[in-house]
Parts: sequence; structure tokens; C-alpha cells
Amino acid sequence: MSFLSEILRSKRSEVAARKGAIRLAALKARIADLEPARGFETALARPEGSALRLIAEIKKASPSKGLIRDDFDPVRIAKTYATAGAHALSVLTDRRFFQGDLAYLALVREAVLLPILEKDFVIDEFQVYEARALGADAVLLIAAALEPGQLREYAQLAREVGLAALVEVHNEAELEQVVETAALIGINNRDLATFDTDLATTERVLRHVPDDRIVVSESGILGRKDVERLTALEIDAVLIGETFMRAPLIEDKVRELMGDSSPSRTAAGRMAERR
Repeated sequence: MSFLSEILRSKRSEVAARKGAIRLAALKARIADLEPARGFETALARPEGSALRLIAEIKKASPSKGLIRDDFDPVRIAKTYATAGAHALSVLTDRRFFQGDLAYLALVREAVLLPILEKDFVIDEFQVYEARALGADAVLLIAAALEPGQLREYAQLAREVGLAALVEVHNEAELEQVVETAALIGINNRDLATFDTDLATTERVLRHVPDDRIVVSESGILGRKDVERLTALEIDAVLIGETFMRAPLIEDKVRELMGDSSPSRTAAGRMAERR
């Protein structure tokens, strides 16, 4: 059984249990009283000639790598990313495989003003309502995890409740199934069968993406040369998590990858990141 199949089987049980405990009507009532979501799509749109946009990810662990960051504090990490110049955040909320938590959404939202993507495995409309109610501004819809009809339905529902939808594909066949639905397309460089990453995936799939879509390259972005390679493709944004989570000083790593030559923070700021 692949990682994705195992995750989806677990997610179905998890969501079914949560739906029993939290009534959908209560989520809808909560959403009705919320302020408009922050502009995730606007934050990623890259004007011609400007720098690549960054979605910085808050991620404690992964099923293939295990624990990635021991001193994990989502609020402190979110503030560091904001200081370093990220344009949006991605927050892992899956608990079993990524050691995330839905509660991180509200904590991070309270701490920073950046738009937030909830990174999870959406397999039920309940999760779209839940994401909006708990503080997300966008949801991830994975083409490999959904039937094309489901993906269209959830993307439409996301729009109705005020969320952006980042539709993730891994190859040309998945892109073909979603290209008419998605305004925001994430090209994941990770092979779901082997879990290997290859930036050539973005180069290959991008050739088939219409010019009016916002494109995000995800996974396997390890250094400044990788960012420069993707910048040359004229995509809009990159989503980077593990590289930052493994760095002793996250802010310095963000500035290094994104080519920010502005002065580093004070010693006091560095100490705050360590705490």
C-alpha cells in the first residue's frame, strides 16, 4: 500500500469521527459570522519582473522522514516567516502522519497577518467548511486523492465559503483532469510512488498550464540554485517546508533561498527565534 493510500484510508476514519462530534450546521453558523478570508490568491500573483512569491510551510514531521524539527513552535515559526518576508503560510494539520493539529490554524492566524493555506488531505466537504471556520484562507485539493467530480465540487464549495483552492498535481494526466477547474495550480515535484523529488516535474508539467493560471512549485526545493531554476520558468510562487524546518536559523535560510541580501536581524532577534 502506498503512503497516499494509507493516509487516505486513515483520513476517512478520522473525518467520519469528527463529523459525528462537530455538526456541520455549527460550522456553517460560525462561518457566517467571520470576516472575509485573507487574499491568498492575491498574495501569490507575481507581477512581471518581481521576485518569486513564497509560501513558507510550518511542518513538524512527514511520513517518509519522520520528525523534522524537534523544537517545533508553530507560532514562533510563523512570526519568523513573516519577518523573513514570506507572502503566505502553509500549515500542516494532519495529526497522525505529519504531527500537525487543526488548532495550529487559529494560533497562527492570531500571530501573523499572512494568508494561510491549510495543508491536509481533503476527502470530504466537511473539511472545507472546517478549514474556513478554523481560520484558513485556502485549502489544498490533491488531484491524486479525489475523483475529478469531487475536486470540482470542493473547489466550488471553497469559493462559496470564501476560500482559495490550491489544486495540486504530480503529472500531465492529473493536470488535464483539473486544468479547467483550477485558478491556482500547485505542481508537486514529489513522485508519490517513490517519494523522490525532481524539479524537472515542474518544467515538464508547466508546458501544459494555461498562461492565466497562478502556478506554485512544491517539494524538493533545497537551495538558492533550485529557486533560481524555478524563477527562470516564470512561475509565480514556491512552497518550501522541510528545507526551512531543518535550518538552525529559519530566517537566515529563508533569506538565503529567496536571494534577500538585506541585513540580518539583530542578535536579540536571533535569540527570539531560538526560544
